[in-house]
Amino acid sequence: MKKIITLTVNPAIDKSTSVAGIQPNSKLRCEVPIYEPGGGGINVSRVINELGGISLCMYMAGGPAGNHLRDMLVDLEILQQVIPIAGWVRENLAVTDTVNNQQYRFGMPGPLVNEYEWKNTLRQLESVLSEGDLLVASGSLCPGMPVDFFAQVSKIAKKEKAKLILDTSGKALIKGAQAGVYLLKPNLGELATLCGVKTISFLDVESVAKDFIRNNPCEVLVISLGSQGALLVTNEVFEYVAAPIVYQKSTIGAGDSMVAGMVFALAHGKSMTDMVKYGVACGTAATMTEGTQLCKKKDVEELNEWIVSNTDATTKMKIKA
Repeated sequence: MKKIITLTVNPAIDKSTSVAGIQPNSKLRCEVPIYEPGGGGINVSRVINELGGISLCMYMAGGPAGNHLRDMLVDLEILQQVIPIAGWVRENLAVTDTVNNQQYRFGMPGPLVNEYEWKNTLRQLESVLSEGDLLVASGSLCPGMPVDFFAQVSKIAKKEKAKLILDTSGKALIKGAQAGVYLLKPNLGELATLCGVKTISFLDVESVAKDFIRNNPCEVLVISLGSQGALLVTNEVFEYVAAPIVYQKSTIGAGDSMVAGMVFALAHGKSMTDMVKYGVACGTAATMTEGTQLCKKKDVEELNEWIVSNTDATTKMKIKA
């Protein structure tokens, strides 16, 4: 199995709770909150751990919240490398209204990071990367970090001959993608951002995706379609993988779970098609859990079996030269 490293520069403690009815200017009596380690790469490491794999979870953290985050990952027995910063790790909040089954998610911006801190992160990353490693850079940037941070991560990955899987958004995504990646997992909105257009319809996604993969330094493009599955695009293949229909309890962490499943499959030498199928299974399984919980291995295996055995779930088309 190839070594997996996850990088999270803006981790979080995800707090979730529920309340019977949300209304303004009222004191709302919530249930006992659940605290879980969060942030893109950290979620990826958590899912890989759940699936039975091992990853090195690298992240920036500071303050009492950072200590809490570290302790939670210790309890989960996840291998970690903490890069110390002065600012406190952020705390996000998710509240489910049990009356109408609506979930409200509040994401915080994260601490201010200075130049020494983010450059130290790059130095430490370079010291642990080796040829053939799978590097997952996932999540948002902290205030104070340059928008080309993931582009600098890309340069390090190229130098060390590691494969970069990038999952972020906005200008950070554009800069990182332009620098070159092995795999990108945008949704339709993020793909539109990458292509410089406002929106992309389902009718146009095939031609847009093909043009992108041909004209950008990216080997594999996996477009997340949420509950409808995903599209796999390479220079040779355009393939659709449908997601099973399940009862969704929360969509938090579904994208991270999908990335984790794909990386786990890649580390075990699976084909591109099987990689996407397993990723869709993980992403779908994550929606079956409540609050900020991620996917469960038992659910993943059952859903993946359905996807693999359902011959109508996949449509393959060769891309014309």
